[in-house]
Amino acid sequence: MPGIVALRKRAAEDKPLRGARIVGCTHINAQTAVLIETLSELGAQVRWSACNIYSTQNEVAAALAEAGFPIFAWRGETEEDFWWCIDRCVNAENWQPNMILDDGGDATHLMLKKYPAMFKLIKGIVEESVTGVHRLYQLSKAAKLTVPAMNVNDSVTKTKFDNLYSCKESIVDSLKRSTDVMFGGKQVVVCGYGEVGKGCCQSLKGLGCIISITEIDPICALQACMDGFRVVKLNEVVRNVDIVVTATGNKNVVTREHMEKMKNGCIVCNMGHSNTEIDVGSLRTPDLTWEKVRSQVDHILWPDGRRIILIAEGRLVNLTCSSIPSFVVSVTAATQALALIELFNAPQGRYKSDVYLLPKKMGIYY
Repeated sequence: MPGIVALRKRAAEDKPLRGARIVGCTHINAQTAVLIETLSELGAQVRWSACNIYSTQNEVAAALAEAGFPIFAWRGETEEDFWWCIDRCVNAENWQPNMILDDGGDATHLMLKKYPAMFKLIKGIVEESVTGVHRLYQLSKAAKLTVPAMNVNDSVTKTKFDNLYSCKESIVDSLKRSTDVMFGGKQVVVCGYGEVGKGCCQSLKGLGCIISITEIDPICALQACMDGFRVVKLNEVVRNVDIVVTATGNKNVVTREHMEKMKNGCIVCNMGHSNTEIDVGSLRTPDLTWEKVRSQVDHILWPDGRRIILIAEGRLVNLTCSSIPSFVVSVTAATQALALIELFNAPQGRYKSDVYLLPKKMGIYY
C-alpha cells in the first residue's frame, strides 16, 4: 500500500493527529489495518467497528485487538450485534471522540440519535461512501448537521481509482468465487452507470457479457449509450437477464415485484454500498423458501419451483465474497487520512456545519 505508507513516513515526525480521538466505522480487513496503524503513528487514538456484517476479516480484527487497538467487530454479526459494536466503539468511559471516519453513515447516525451532546463536540466527519454522503446532505438540508463533514467519496482520488478500478477487478472474481458462473453470452443488467457501474461493465463486457444499463442521471445514461450499452428500464429486461448487478447507492432499486419476474437461476448481487439496494426484506415471507447453498450464497425458491440466486444477502459482493486490490485501497486510505488531518487542524471558522469536497490539490498531495 504505497500511498498510505508514503503519507505515514512523510507525516510521522509532525504527528498532525496528536490529540485526535477517532471513531472509525468501515470495512475491517488487512488494508484497513494499515490505515489504523497509520492514524496511530500520526498521533491519533482510535476505536473501530465494522460497517458491514460480512466483510470483517476475523484474523485482522484479532491482530489489531492484540496490538492494543479497541476493535468491535466479527464476521457474521447479527443486526443487533452490529449496532452494539458501534455503540461500544462510540461510548467508552473517560473517552470523548472528536473525529468520525465513516463508511455508510452508521456511526454518525448512531451518535447523532443516541448521544447528541457528544456529537456536538465532534470537530469533523470524513465519509467515504455514496450512501453516507447522501445521508450527510440530508442532515445538512434539514439543518441537523452541526459539524463540518468531508465528502471523500466524490474526491478525484476515490472516484477515479477505488470506485472504478477496484470494482472493475473485483466484480468478476467475487461472482466466480461464489457461483462459478461462466460469463460468456450472459445477459446482464447493471443498475447505475457511475464509476462503480462503469468498472463493472468494462470487466463484464471483456468476458463476453451482453450488457444493459438502467440509469436515472441523463449524463451517465448518455455515457452508457456512447460506450455501446443499451439504456433500458429494469422492467423491460428483468424477465430475460441472467445476472442483475446494483451499483447506485440508492434503496429498493430491485424490488420484490422485479424478482417475481426473474427467470429461473437469475443471479442477483449488489456492488453499491448500501444493503438496501435489493429489497431483501420483502423476500422473508412464508411463501418463499431460503436454501443456503454455500457461504454467502442463498437460493430463494418460489412456490412454482423457480429460484433466484442471491449473493451476500444483498450486501457488498466484492468485499464479502472476494477481496479488493491493496494498491487502489492505499489511494483511498491516504485520502481519508488527509481529510482527517485537514478537518482536525483547520482553524476555527474555515469550515461551517456543512458537507465539503476534499480539495483536488490535497488529494494529489502525497
